[in-house]
Amino acid sequence: MKKIYLKRGKEESLLRFHPWVFSGAIQQADEDLKDGDLVRVLTNHGDFIAVGHFQMGSIAVRVLSFRDVAIDADFWASRLTSALKVRQSIGIADNPQNNTYRLVHGEGDNLPGLIIDVYDRTAVMQAHSIGMHLCRKEIAEQLVKVMGQRIDNVYYKSETTLPFMDDMENGFIYGGSDDNVAIENGLKFYVDWLRGQKTGFFVDQRDNRSLLEKYSAGKSVLNMFCYTGGFSVYAMRGGAKLVHSVDSSAKAIELTNRNIALNFEGDKRHEAFCEDAFKYLEQAGNNYDLIILDPPAFAKHRGALHNALKGYTRLNNKAFQKIQPGGILFTFSCSQVVTKDHFRNAVFTAAAQAGRKVRILHQLHQPADHPINIYHPEGEYLKGLVLFVE
Repeated sequence: MKKIYLKRGKEESLLRFHPWVFSGAIQQADEDLKDGDLVRVLTNHGDFIAVGHFQMGSIAVRVLSFRDVAIDADFWASRLTSALKVRQSIGIADNPQNNTYRLVHGEGDNLPGLIIDVYDRTAVMQAHSIGMHLCRKEIAEQLVKVMGQRIDNVYYKSETTLPFMDDMENGFIYGGSDDNVAIENGLKFYVDWLRGQKTGFFVDQRDNRSLLEKYSAGKSVLNMFCYTGGFSVYAMRGGAKLVHSVDSSAKAIELTNRNIALNFEGDKRHEAFCEDAFKYLEQAGNNYDLIILDPPAFAKHRGALHNALKGYTRLNNKAFQKIQPGGILFTFSCSQVVTKDHFRNAVFTAAAQAGRKVRILHQLHQPADHPINIYHPEGEYLKGLVLFVE
């Protein structure tokens, strides 16, 4: 295994178990080091600190272990078993009313660069590092063993996360199935792991969708950036008077309509619109008393933070202008570089600009199957507010 030596004092964050080594911390590295190589990370005196995957870029090493262990089949099996036990302990795995959950959440499960979502009998695996990509078949083999009778298929989907890899191609590593209907809290959803965003479904909003359901009875609901229509389906079950779903993607609108029909066939309360969010809000009347704003990430790196915050302010301002007095706004940011304080300030600015009195009912975050490594606060990416608007 190749070695990387750190500059003096740069081991401090690793001694606090932060799972990243930044490129600026490296003093010296073995020759011929390639993306995806396993490396041992050493102090400038040669003392062992960690083992992980190397990759060119700002984050040079993603740490797999702070113990000097072999990264082999037993290692993958142990980490996957640990991840499954967490999901069993929180009642997410092995639940007949909910066969949709995240099994592996990167750093949150001590497997940085790896995401695995389970949709009924299919596990969708996604690599966010070249090292995990190179280990995909070995990981899939251990995944099948650990999951046992829970899954029949493993689908690999990393074309969008590692688009520069020559051998990158989405497809089944194990098994193969056209059955893409999964259950979340008793509701059915088509999961498009072939062409959909992320692994095909936004598993991280499950708890927040359940909360929305409790507020939906008798409401006129507007679901912006609806994607698969998850919030819309929950609002329908919650007894909404009407539900309007909006997305700029025609494919998203088609999938939303399919999911509505899957659960509420022939129900006339729902209507979907293929339209730009800002344009729709600009033209919308003041007819909604429950609005959901769940946009895609406005900032994927720190350089985009300023413009992202302006975007969140503008979007929420429009919603505050349109929502009925006594209405409820669910608003979210999934941008990792946008902190909770950043997001709250952007929303507060929007409320002040719109001249509305606003109270916080709930502060929302990602669910328990998207755990945050306590040594890696960057893993807390989903922020949300539920607001009562006078």
